[in-house]
Amino acid sequence: MPKSRTILVTGANGQLGRELQRIEWPNCWQIHPVDRSAVDLSDPDAIAALVGNHPCSVVINAAAYTAVDAAETDPVAAWTVNALAPAALAAACARAGIPLVQASTDYVFSGERTGDRLENDPVDPINVYGASKLGGELAVRTSGARHVILRTSWLYSASGRNFVTAMLRMAVEQKIVRVVDDQRGNPTSASELAVAISDVAMRLVDDPDAPTGIFHFAGSGTVSWADFAAEIFRQSASRGGPFAHVEPIASTQYSRPARRPANSALGLTAIRDAYGINPRRWQESLRQVLDEIMGGNDEGHHSRRRQRHAASSGDTRRQQAVAAGL
Repeated sequence: MPKSRTILVTGANGQLGRELQRIEWPNCWQIHPVDRSAVDLSDPDAIAALVGNHPCSVVINAAAYTAVDAAETDPVAAWTVNALAPAALAAACARAGIPLVQASTDYVFSGERTGDRLENDPVDPINVYGASKLGGELAVRTSGARHVILRTSWLYSASGRNFVTAMLRMAVEQKIVRVVDDQRGNPTSASELAVAISDVAMRLVDDPDAPTGIFHFAGSGTVSWADFAAEIFRQSASRGGPFAHVEPIASTQYSRPARRPANSALGLTAIRDAYGINPRRWQESLRQVLDEIMGGNDEGHHSRRRQRHAASSGDTRRQQAVAAGL
């Protein structure tokens, strides 16, 4: 009988943390989720005690400060959660000999270059959030812990506050939605990211020679926020759900405290070559999430591992500008 293994998951109440608890894991793997009520992420000693008091085979750090605009006025909070906490967690993992999977972001790139960003491309964040996440990456890389850093982008799911759920809410109230069309990236299903992370985590435990370092995982294919919104409305309307017309605008027409990368498209070849993980087209992933939202279908969470494994063997007064990166 396979040996039972425990996965310690931080950020249990966040978008990614929730999906890590909902996806299907093999019977011998047990999830131990912790949230901010269980550990103070500003206290390195508390983080060290968390790892020391909860014997586990691998740690997945899904905790993050993701309020991109708020980070501009509260950088201490962003750096505490996104950099100092991963540093303490990685140090504890190194002492215990436990591998760490750290979630990161496309916002470590400035977005000024064309084409897909590769894992070894220069990093040059243009906002506090991106800089703090880069700080977390550097801390993990220099900690001495076996690790994988998974950068992702434009995360969404069937619940909570994200771009997809925001668009659907807005379409109920207005006929036209204004969305920026000069920022491009990869929309990513949080559930599919969770499956990819689970595969990486289990491999790190079972295979001492498993590849380590930085990898990208996101939905396959790039799109602008405006075109992403249009596809959300198109697929929603085909199910009898809310629909709105999209009016593309420039980022300069919607001022926000934090700048966003113009092009944060991620290259996805490395994770396929190292782990056999082939991300699905973002339109297909969106379809499954909308099925869950509109049909109450939870089966998607239990079928994603099988699917992924198969892949690898009017009124202008009511117009509202929508920010990228909700």
